[in-house]
Amino acid sequence: MDKAFSDGVAAIFEVVHRLRAPDGCPWDREQTHESLRPYLLEETYELLEAIDSGDEARMMEELGDVLLQVAMHAEIAAEGGRFDAAGVSEAVAAKMVKRHPHVFGDTSVANADEVLRNWEHQKMRESREAGSEESVVERVPETLPALAWTLGLQKRAARVGFDFASPGAAAESVGEEARELAEAGDRDRAFEELGDLLFAIVSLARTLKVNPEDALRVAGRRFRRRFAAAESTLRREGKTFTDLDQDEKLRLWEKSR
Repeated sequence: MDKAFSDGVAAIFEVVHRLRAPDGCPWDREQTHESLRPYLLEETYELLEAIDSGDEARMMEELGDVLLQVAMHAEIAAEGGRFDAAGVSEAVAAKMVKRHPHVFGDTSVANADEVLRNWEHQKMRESREAGSEESVVERVPETLPALAWTLGLQKRAARVGFDFASPGAAAESVGEEARELAEAGDRDRAFEELGDLLFAIVSLARTLKVNPEDALRVAGRRFRRRFAAAESTLRREGKTFTDLDQDEKLRLWEKSR
């Protein structure tokens, strides 16, 4: 790894160190791990949006903003004598080496699925060595959006052998949960059954190797595009959706593909 690369990566950490200095920026000096939480979340979502857009210049910028958040947290910790940026980098590098024995050791793997299973088993061994009885599903942060959290729970469980036998079995579960929702007799039961149905749909998506978050987002964009086209048609005709009966709405929706 050449010096230019090392200096380039170090640049933002040096800038943050200066910003947090006694004669640095008043706003940056006031920040804490807790106060920065919303910024880290916001920058992460902006990076995801940049990835979806395929705009590499924007992606580079948003990756930089996420790296800035890493630098801020590392600097705050260093000021308290807890850890620093070098420690963060070295710790994650050591973890990646340990969890990739098929690259840095003599373990053989057949495919990516086996890599993930080995990864999960390695984490379980590390947890036992540390004296922890934590379940694999407890490692999925509940602060994630519900769809991503559910997918994470299911993936962790599947990696240790708890999964549907096939996509067909997962699809049958979706049908069963849909029937139970339709038969729900009150709001509380409907609430519970709807949750079970959504959970089953995530299971089906996962067994089909489809990311449900991505699929739902694409569906949302498709709806937004068709709805806007239908609205535009109605505006030209001086109408709104309330002026149409159900059959007319369906015909307009079909024309708006």
